[in-house]
Order: sequence, then C-alpha cells, then structure tokens
Amino acid sequence: MELTLYRTYFEGGTNGTLFCSANFLCHTIELPWKQNKRNTSCIPEGRYELVPRYSTHFKHHLLVKDVPHRHLILLHPANDALKDLQGCIAPVTYLGGLGKGLQSRIAMQKLTSVVQQAIDCKEQIFLTITTQHYEFSRTV
Repeated sequence: MELTLYRTYFEGGTNGTLFCSANFLCHTIELPWKQNKRNTSCIPEGRYELVPRYSTHFKHHLLVKDVPHRHLILLHPANDALKDLQGCIAPVTYLGGLGKGLQSRIAMQKLTSVVQQAIDCKEQIFLTITTQHYEFSRTV
C-alpha cells in the first residue's frame, strides 16, 4: 500500500494532507522544518516504510522506519505539533491553524483501519512525503 503525504511548510508548523492512492484520508500536523534537527523538526521528505506498533501511551499507531539521523518517529494522535510532537506526524480530522488540528484520535482510527486492511493482505506499507505544489490557472 502506498500513502502520500503532501506538506505545506510554515514557521509555526507543517500542515499536510494524507492520501491513499487518490483517496483523501486525513490532514496531518508536524513540527516546522528545521533541517531534521532531533525533537524540533519534522523529518525529511522521502519514501519510508511504515509498520504497526503498539504502546500503552499511544495504543495502536505506526512507526516510520529508517528516517535518516532520527529514531522512533511515529504517526500518532496529537492536536498541537509544538506541544505534543517531537518529530512525529499526527493525523487530524481538521486543520485548526499552523501545526494545529482537531479530532486527531478519529483521524488515527481511520488511518489505522486502512493500514490494517493492507496488513491483513500481507502488503507492505509505504509513505512518500513530498511538498504540496499548487497549480494556478490564469484566464485571459
């Protein structure tokens, strides 16, 4: 299964939109880009394998594997990137500002459900992170 995260970068946080194929799944929030600095930056763009993980704190969530110079990067619920994240990615139902969102647990449940279907089919799960490019049309 292929997931794609389209990011838009701001000084106060990184907002994104997550798709499975061409289907919208949810929005995302992350820390701002600060050259991949541990605990203060979102991770670099690229393609990463995701694997399911469980902890008593986050319950069912996803681990982003092989992030350069980073360890234990997760997709887990959070509604405020600056307060709740240390480089991880949080799915959210609605964006509420730069690096802020609403109803993260609902978005995480939706994402986990989609991922579980792929796991049941013995598929690998990959996440491609890229910059959101906007196309503007001009009418003459």
